[in-house]
Amino acid sequence: MIIVPGIVGKKYAILGLGKSGIATAACLAASQADFVVWDDGADQRDNVAKSGYRVVDLAQYDLTGTEALILSPGIPHTYPAPHPVVARFKAAHIPIIGDMDLLFQACPNATYIGITGTNGKSTTTALIGHILKNAGYDVEIGGNLGTPVLSFTPLGKNGIYVLELSSYQLDLMRGNSLDVGVLLNITSDHLARHGGMDGYIAAKAKIFTTAQKQQTLVIGQGETETRALAEQARKQQNLTVATIESSGLDKLIDPASLPALPGLHNWQNASAAYMACHALRVSTEDIMAGLNSFPGLTHRQQLVATVDGIRFINDSKATNADAASKALGCYNDIYWIIGGQAKEGGLNGLEPFIPRIRHAYIIGEASELFAKWCEGRIAHTLCGTLNVATHKSAADAHKDNIKDAVVLLSPACASWDQFRSFEHRGDSFTTMAQLIAKNWAKP
Repeated sequence: MIIVPGIVGKKYAILGLGKSGIATAACLAASQADFVVWDDGADQRDNVAKSGYRVVDLAQYDLTGTEALILSPGIPHTYPAPHPVVARFKAAHIPIIGDMDLLFQACPNATYIGITGTNGKSTTTALIGHILKNAGYDVEIGGNLGTPVLSFTPLGKNGIYVLELSSYQLDLMRGNSLDVGVLLNITSDHLARHGGMDGYIAAKAKIFTTAQKQQTLVIGQGETETRALAEQARKQQNLTVATIESSGLDKLIDPASLPALPGLHNWQNASAAYMACHALRVSTEDIMAGLNSFPGLTHRQQLVATVDGIRFINDSKATNADAASKALGCYNDIYWIIGGQAKEGGLNGLEPFIPRIRHAYIIGEASELFAKWCEGRIAHTLCGTLNVATHKSAADAHKDNIKDAVVLLSPACASWDQFRSFEHRGDSFTTMAQLIAKNWAKP
């Protein structure tokens, strides 16, 4: 657990009691700060109260002497409108910060790598962490992916934090201590939360615009937006800018030799990881060893079952169309499971992949919207639930008897209409797929 020096007896408030909020409370308690907590959900408040933390309605709380409001990343603080508690603290000119600010304050001598992008950041974060651990470095991996940052083990000058950073986390960040920043790509996402595309780009750009020391910025050049940001970054004196496309990784390794990293998008992720580790002077030999031994990431084009030549692929992390396009570009004869809570734009942009899709199986709130998009383009079935879609797609693939057919869960949607998280959705698909494969394999 992280302990922040110099805050004994200082007054803080925490808003939001999800994973990061609870980790923040534990950190402040261990740091002997004076703090209160609040969440709009009664269940979260009750659970935290059992741990002995002071639960106080921040709409009524006396703000006198408060150092900061520590906000969970999911809570709006600007668009579409600030949470009423946030607005109250802002009116009192009290800083609004995130858990990343406390981590930087607590461990100033550690090395930091931050990874962001609309898509690919989880894979790239895990890949960089794997390379460094495999090479013998003392590493903590988390942030938006997995472990909340204030639950990390404290690291000193020989330790490296590898951090996945969402646009929500970056937007809260007052400054950053990143030694290496990685910005993979930018496509339309979370626009309501950031007040439009300009706000979303500005939030992503904070990975380098808020840099407080010399930083290497590894940035993709696949979009007009990232090319413009690279030009902006080159004018910032404390930055060394390296483009992912100039990595030269193709001269060192054959992409086809990395089965856990299929597709051009994963080649970008591998190139970004190579350049980030190279910036920390990790040897080329150690980087290559890490790339070759990377096992892949759960819920990202994860092969979960194979039977009678049919592969079941769990790509539950594909929560928008651009992410789904990466998987659709890797396979042919796809039995495609889609749906959930639709993002802005729906399935628009996926038209080039239609020839690869044998049939679409639609679930969740997006059913009507996605069925309309498929009409006249793709054979499709309204399945309602993932259970129905998985069994129907598997049965159709088995009946059609096409070599190398793929049952692909790449839903292009958020999961919250029917599941707790994309992980819950992916785990459910994996369980069903493995049971189907087991039953088919019986003599």
